Amino acid sequence: MKKAKSTARKENSIEKVLNSISLSQKAPLGMYVLLVILYIATCAIVSSTASSKGVIDIFGVKLGVYAFAGIFSAISNICVMFIVVYFGKLGFITALVALLAQLPMVLVGIIIKGNAESLPGVFTSVFTLIAVVIIYVNNIRIQKYQKKMRDQAVMDRLTGLPNRFACSELVSDLIKREEKFAIVSIDINNFKSINDTMGRNAGNEVLIEAASRWKTIADSDETATLDFISRQSGDEFSLIIRDYNSEEDILNTIRKYQAALEKKITVDNCDLYMTASFGYAQYPTDADSSDAILSSADAAVYELKRINSSNHILRFTPDLLRNERNTEIERKIRTALVNDSLYFNLQPQFDIHHNLRGFEALARMKDADGTMISPGEFIPVAEKAGLIDKVDISVFRNAARFFGQLIKKTGADITLSVNVSVRHLMKNDFLDEIRNVIDNCGVPADKLEIEITESIMIDSAEKALQCINEIKKMGLKIAIDDFGTGYSSLSYLINFPADLLKVDKSFIDKMNSSDSAKQYVAAIISIGHIMNFDVISEGVEEPEQLETLREINCDYIQGFIWGRPLSPEAAEDLVMQTVQK
Repeated sequence: MKKAKSTARKENSIEKVLNSISLSQKAPLGMYVLLVILYIATCAIVSSTASSKGVIDIFGVKLGVYAFAGIFSAISNICVMFIVVYFGKLGFITALVALLAQLPMVLVGIIIKGNAESLPGVFTSVFTLIAVVIIYVNNIRIQKYQKKMRDQAVMDRLTGLPNRFACSELVSDLIKREEKFAIVSIDINNFKSINDTMGRNAGNEVLIEAASRWKTIADSDETATLDFISRQSGDEFSLIIRDYNSEEDILNTIRKYQAALEKKITVDNCDLYMTASFGYAQYPTDADSSDAILSSADAAVYELKRINSSNHILRFTPDLLRNERNTEIERKIRTALVNDSLYFNLQPQFDIHHNLRGFEALARMKDADGTMISPGEFIPVAEKAGLIDKVDISVFRNAARFFGQLIKKTGADITLSVNVSVRHLMKNDFLDEIRNVIDNCGVPADKLEIEITESIMIDSAEKALQCINEIKKMGLKIAIDDFGTGYSSLSYLINFPADLLKVDKSFIDKMNSSDSAKQYVAAIISIGHIMNFDVISEGVEEPEQLETLREINCDYIQGFIWGRPLSPEAAEDLVMQTVQK
């Protein structure tokens, strides 16, 4: 009994959904009843008035009652036509029965009773009958055309499944009705290889067979849920699951579709065994809008494709959007590197008396629409993707080229400081890249400063020391960035040929609210001076911080209090002002 009920519920479920999406809607049954009653009433009035000898005085004009028979006859015929127009086959049968039943009565009245006044009614009934047939036949043609148009709008021509538009419309409708559902994004694995090795016709046959199997499941009782399968594009499909009680119901339904696809498919006498990735998300648990729920399911399936997991089913989690964003950022970085569209800002550095020391070059990147992408977002992605060395050298080269021209133009005694990652420093050709920058960018070596993090002294001290000694031989300066945040040994620091220590912003922020933090910064500065290093403090933003740093003998200042990152043009203006003093 339960199985029969499920079958009845799911029978032609896809077609029902498509009908609900189409613009054609049936008139309410109440309207049908009203028109039938009105028709019967007007026919009764026609019958009683046609043979009446009475007279009605209307504003002094005497009219025979029989004259109104034509008016009510016309009303009854209009009711019949409306029934046919709005109620299709039911209306047509009703109209035929009514008109064919009425015609003999009129003929009997004329022949037997000699009621010749009813003769026009015969012709009216015949003409109405002809009109009803024409309307019905024409309506059938219109409905066929509408169905064809609907199918073109909401059906995929290759597979016969609903298309992306139909899926999107159903999702929007379910959300409007606040009905819970799960949407599954399906991507057939290794489908491209079928097209490449066997041709597109073979690929199309695979898609048609997969769609046929899935449609059979959606329209049957094989699952305990109400399913709607659609083709999005290429080898991508979507499955909407409703009427489930638990997540296990969703998984069981997905496994049915998975198993159906994995059965052997024979194309051109070749047996193929296909698999697919199924990423799903639930409304309203995972997302609360149409675009968000579709994107969430897509994110889940993309993650499956990325990790190439043997488990082909994955539910969306918020972490996947971060992974997807990281993948997008990585793509943008690669594009920017190819197009050489990474650019730089220059943050000024001053001595404690507000004299310009130079600038630190900071990597910057914009989206295609001109929106800034935060360095805090793209730098970690570049590091993880192994692109940070390419980002480093791109910024280094462009900034050095600008700086060489600036020094030549102004004669200013300023330094360009550039960050270099541990990965970049450890590259075998790093020194060659530095030489190339010096030779081709026209910047004096003693005007360049390489910033490295102190973490390099933990695992790679020996190799790093060799590389840094070579850099020093070229005449460049070395700065140890973010000093105090790592775990380097002072014994390493003693042997390190650095010129500058940079105190991390995190210590500067706490310096005036904690005496121990102030003493820590003072200790770093003292250590630097003992080892003949200059010391610069990063992230100085408040006058109180500046006064404290003066008090504990810091050499240089970098921060918003005296200068935010500048465009090359603004940096040049600052240098010109300094030179002209």
